[in-house]
Amino acid sequence: MSTVYKNCQSCGMPMSSDERGGGSEADGTKSTMYCSHCYENGAFTLPNITLDEMRERVIGKMKEFHFPRFIGKLFTRNLHQLERWKG
Repeated sequence: MSTVYKNCQSCGMPMSSDERGGGSEADGTKSTMYCSHCYENGAFTLPNITLDEMRERVIGKMKEFHFPRFIGKLFTRNLHQLERWKG
């Protein structure tokens, strides 16, 4: 059985906050690892994004929801530990 993650292993967003309940695999099943913003139909929506670009993207999205930039930085400080960015 696959691991069910609490947070997206690409952007760090809580999976419970994903309006679609997670990304999708190529066979149409829900991804238990990635959110729908990062992963659809078995592939990353932004396959060539770098870790630093993802960090800035997340900070920008949080700012859209009126979070101060320092909170965005706080929430993205450990992105490098997520499965997508390991190794």
